[in-house]
Amino acid sequence: MAGRNNPFAQELIENARKIATRGKGILAADESTGTIGQRFSKINLENNYENRQAYRNLLLTTRGIGQFLSGVILFEETLDNVDPNGRSLLDYLKDEDILPGIKVDKGMVAIEGTNGETATQGLDGLGDRCKAYYEKGCRFAKWRAALKIGPNEPSRRAIVENAHSLARYAVLC
Repeated sequence: MAGRNNPFAQELIENARKIATRGKGILAADESTGTIGQRFSKINLENNYENRQAYRNLLLTTRGIGQFLSGVILFEETLDNVDPNGRSLLDYLKDEDILPGIKVDKGMVAIEGTNGETATQGLDGLGDRCKAYYEKGCRFAKWRAALKIGPNEPSRRAIVENAHSLARYAVLC
């Protein structure tokens, strides 16, 4: 079995068990700058670093959050966020026994020649990014793959493109 030679195999098993803890869930706090900006605009809040950091502080420094969460998917910018006293948000997650994860894809793009189907970007440099995220404390990663469902979708082209990306992601990350 190939996993037996992987130095991360045992850690991966332990992390999967931890994430799947009964009664707990994963918080997706991986909004990109654009997506969080859309949310902020609905409440007339400027989309700047300080406001994004304050929002993430509100979410991740809440005492007792670990009784409900086993993991949190973060956006890259969050890895360096700190509270007003300079304490890392990742330290709060560690104190609450919550596994930090990271969104590693770089968004969706249209697949030419399809009816609006998409593929995920971000494979270039993924291995180096995953190594850096691991060194910062992340222990799992999120990669999106979305297939359009319809009378003629998903197309073979979209299935193959997304399967290829998922396989490369699995090898690199």
